[in-house]
Amino acid sequence: MTVQQPDGIHHIAIMSANMKEQLTFFTQVMGFPLVALFDMHGVPGGKHAFLQMADDSFFSVVELAGIAEIPSTLGITHAGTGAGKCAAGTMQHMAFRVPDEAGLIAMQNRIRKAGVPAIGPIGHGFCKSIYFAGPEGLTLEVSYAVSEVDPKRWIDPAMLAECGISGEEAQAMLNPPPCLAEAPVPQPAYDASKPQLAYPVETLKTILSAPDAAITMQGSYNEPPVAV
Repeated sequence: MTVQQPDGIHHIAIMSANMKEQLTFFTQVMGFPLVALFDMHGVPGGKHAFLQMADDSFFSVVELAGIAEIPSTLGITHAGTGAGKCAAGTMQHMAFRVPDEAGLIAMQNRIRKAGVPAIGPIGHGFCKSIYFAGPEGLTLEVSYAVSEVDPKRWIDPAMLAECGISGEEAQAMLNPPPCLAEAPVPQPAYDASKPQLAYPVETLKTILSAPDAAITMQGSYNEPPVAV
């Protein structure tokens, strides 16, 4: 049976008002090679870039018209530091992975050589990290694993109680139930109590009522933009 959980992150996408600035930073400062830059599929005027972090892991940048007119507000849209606040559901900070202490120091050297301050290393028990900023207010981190994360040592009962998580709920979180569905599961009907993509409600209901095959046929873009 196919394992029914993700095995990593394929890509993380950030919004930008300046594609060139972001690509310059993440290629020259972070060392991620640019592997794709094309019209964003299904989004007129959108630009979409992919930078490679590993064989099957990418960092992505999206640029859309009008983004520069949307205000960035510290404490609302951006946290500013790893300890800062921002609105619920937004990215507080992003940590990239290196294999070991030598890799962490190498990245700190690379970042500082580009003129960008990098604070640390700071130990967190199971990982060690450095912290720095990226263009357009990004709060960034590079980390490596010091040890495995043992739930018996790292799940604080006092914190479970503060979060309102019961013992039974904690056990369910420690041992997520497998999904045993073997046949395709039908699309659930629109339910406002469930998380939903931010389409207009009637548009979303139409999308949800369409067969998966129709969505795949209408929405897929399988050919690269450059012919060889």
